Amino acid sequence: MTTTPSQPAGLGLEVVGIVNKLQDVFAAVGASASAIDLPQICVLGSQSSGKSSVLENIVGRDFLPRGTGIVTRRPLILQLVNRPASANPQTNGDAKPGASPSKDLMQNADEWGEFLHLPGQKFYDFNKIRDEIVRDTEVKTGRNAGISPVPINLRIYSPNVLTLTLVDLPGLTKVPVGDQPKDIERQIKDMLVKYISKPNALILAVTAANTDLANSDGLKLAREVDPEGTRTIGVLTKVDLMDQGTDVIDILAGRVIPLRLGYVPVVNRGQRDIDQQKPIAAALEFERRFFENHPAYSSKASFCGTPFLARRLNTILMHHIRSALPDMKLRIQQQLQKYQAELIQLGGAHGQENSGNIVLSVITEFCTGFRTVIDGNTNDLSVNELSGGARISFVYHELYNNGVRSIDPFDLVKDGDIRTILYNSSGSTPALFVGTQAFEVIVKQQILRLEEPSVKCTQLVYEELTRILNQLLNKIQTFKRFPALRERFSAVVINFFKTSMDPTTKLVKDMVQMQACYINTTHPDFLNGQKAMQIISERLNASKPPAVAHDPKRPMTPAQLNNNKDLDVDPKKEEQGFFGSFFAAKQPRKKGGPVMEAPPQVIKPQAALNERELMETEVIKLLIQSYFNIIKREMIDMVPKAITYTLVNHSKENLQQELLKELYKPEILDDLLKESEYIVSRRKEVVSMVGALNKAEEIIASV
Repeated sequence: MTTTPSQPAGLGLEVVGIVNKLQDVFAAVGASASAIDLPQICVLGSQSSGKSSVLENIVGRDFLPRGTGIVTRRPLILQLVNRPASANPQTNGDAKPGASPSKDLMQNADEWGEFLHLPGQKFYDFNKIRDEIVRDTEVKTGRNAGISPVPINLRIYSPNVLTLTLVDLPGLTKVPVGDQPKDIERQIKDMLVKYISKPNALILAVTAANTDLANSDGLKLAREVDPEGTRTIGVLTKVDLMDQGTDVIDILAGRVIPLRLGYVPVVNRGQRDIDQQKPIAAALEFERRFFENHPAYSSKASFCGTPFLARRLNTILMHHIRSALPDMKLRIQQQLQKYQAELIQLGGAHGQENSGNIVLSVITEFCTGFRTVIDGNTNDLSVNELSGGARISFVYHELYNNGVRSIDPFDLVKDGDIRTILYNSSGSTPALFVGTQAFEVIVKQQILRLEEPSVKCTQLVYEELTRILNQLLNKIQTFKRFPALRERFSAVVINFFKTSMDPTTKLVKDMVQMQACYINTTHPDFLNGQKAMQIISERLNASKPPAVAHDPKRPMTPAQLNNNKDLDVDPKKEEQGFFGSFFAAKQPRKKGGPVMEAPPQVIKPQAALNERELMETEVIKLLIQSYFNIIKREMIDMVPKAITYTLVNHSKENLQQELLKELYKPEILDDLLKESEYIVSRRKEVVSMVGALNKAEEIIASV
């Protein structure tokens, strides 16, 4: 049996025990202690580095599974507790008063192990501890070579150990063997990084001394999360297997890969020693003699070997825990506040509330939030994008405004079409002036084109209201508790919006029809016909070539002498006729043919506009443009007002009444307030975490 190691007393022993208690508290509720980032030593190394032998030497017992491939397939949280030897086996509490102690208890009364998942059961036979580790591992991972991040918590009481907490992690591997998963390397690395990346995790990197330190998998992974080496301590195994004449002095001196916490060389049992069941006590004695007698290590023998490693780890862990205690207290308090707030959102520890009050409360909260978001009075305004009522304003003043302004009244009506309408609107009698009827026909057609963007604007505002609905449904915590209430709530609001859409759409369409049914040519902004004629005349005259001045030395022609030349009959004009521009150049009549022919089935213009038609067309276009711009301005102004009045404001003012009418019914309240399975399960988890954090706060407050 190994000699009892010296154990620091007082606060040193106490602080390590506190961390052990905290680990048990969180493990009991199935929560990872990593959420609090408890100080712990994580043992890291490749499969062949001798990691398990180091741990067994520290404990002084064979208790870890052995074999080929991945043996450690789940993290093992190993809590070592120094307990003085007892003279009476029954004082350990395992044997009942008056009953005979068990065989294991009589053989080994001072050392035993306890698993957190088997409360109250003590293992005095360390072979049974190994069997239980294998059994519980297979429960979680099966019999194949898979791994699991769920830890096994094992506490060992012994007078031969220093109070210490170690986390034995699966060994690093590169190539899948047998039925191991193909991504086993990635799985193991992800698990190890999750443990060692925590700032309060000390890393015990185990490396075989007879290999190149630069190729150490454990040190390589440790440097990824601890590049400065401030929380990594190196362990060099298999020092006795190094080639003759070589040693690890340069590594210990920090001249190869320096670590602030340094390196400790150890000598473990070889595979033959394990097969021959060489006692660990004998192995530790061999280790002591090796370092004392080796020429390179004899002067430093007190800083080598497993006993020094255990003392070193104990000291480092105690100092680390002391420095981390204030931060641990703060994190526990923060986590407790977080889970208590979540528990309130989940309806408290029991989730029993008055159903009517819940529905009234959520209706009030929703309607208040709905009005607040539309009005922009919320405190959580986004700085990255438009939201709520600002998006509705964007629909009005950007999308609808630009859409209406972009409508060109002449993109579908060409000059030739206007000419045809002019002739058709004059009926059987040719018009002497520009026809009012033609102007009204064309401008009404263009006004009716405003109906589509106006109805589209209404639809876009409806979609924005629906967006606000979804935002509030996701924001209000009560809806997460009651999915049936959320679904029914959404259906009522959507139906209310759709019902409000009918009068809104009708009003917008009626506004377009009102503009089209009465053309107000007396509008103060409208360009009248006389002004239009003047503008067009100036444009056409400006485009004509200047008249040639008469030379007084030359006699004037009869046409120039005729002051009433407009009354002269021009043979060419007479031949062209009133509808002459409708046809191409007239073919001469064949001799002997009919004097006149029947009109064609379809009469369409085929020639360019003559001067008279050009002027009339331009005047009509100018009048249409003037009046259509007036209508567009009025629609841009009035349509948003109509939508706001009949849809947006109507929803703000009447939605709460509709929700009360549809949802606040005693016969449906119980169905609406059925909690989801997730909420029930989550409440249990949160209640457990609140209890664990309260207990953790009590434990850490005792320091």
